[in-house]
Amino acid sequence: MKKIAFAIALSTLALPAFAAGENVTINPPAEGSVSRDEGLAAFARVYEVASHPRCSNCHVGADNRPMWSGPSYGRTRPHGMNINAGESRIGAETVMCSTCHAERASLNDTPHAPPQVSMAWQLAPVEAEWFGKSATEVCNQLRDPDRNGGRTALEIAEHLDHDLILHWAWNPGGGREPAPYSLQEHVDDVLVWGVAGFPCEND
Repeated sequence: MKKIAFAIALSTLALPAFAAGENVTINPPAEGSVSRDEGLAAFARVYEVASHPRCSNCHVGADNRPMWSGPSYGRTRPHGMNINAGESRIGAETVMCSTCHAERASLNDTPHAPPQVSMAWQLAPVEAEWFGKSATEVCNQLRDPDRNGGRTALEIAEHLDHDLILHWAWNPGGGREPAPYSLQEHVDDVLVWGVAGFPCEND
């Protein structure tokens, strides 16, 4: 399956030599130009982002409970107010995430207030559980079409560019610590890792 996914990814990456996104440039390296070691180094940076509280707090498992973690929260714990986003991952069964995480264009800079962006707030799919997972676990999940939404490396990069909640991770306001690197650097690392063949340390 990994070889099939790699072949699909490379064929997809080969189609557009250059694509301009809304906020980043999506420009994959040439096929065969990235070594396995370079791919592993790129994924190590991808994991720094994926495991960061700005991302992992909402990439949780089937208990449907977002987390509060990172320096601005003092200690790691489940989201306050006994929040459970349910199987819908938007809180439809209990209290909608958007009840507090309302949609509005302006960034919420008030410390400890619920972040708000111009997009419906929700948990990532269960298949994208990252909170507390090792680099190897996340690596294997991200390259598995059955768990990454069937996306190639190019499609993962495009998803990063067009999801406003993901953009928020690099500009969270309210004294919250942003995700490491930049959105552009993260997209570049995803593309480098993909062209290298999605290597993981357990290969």
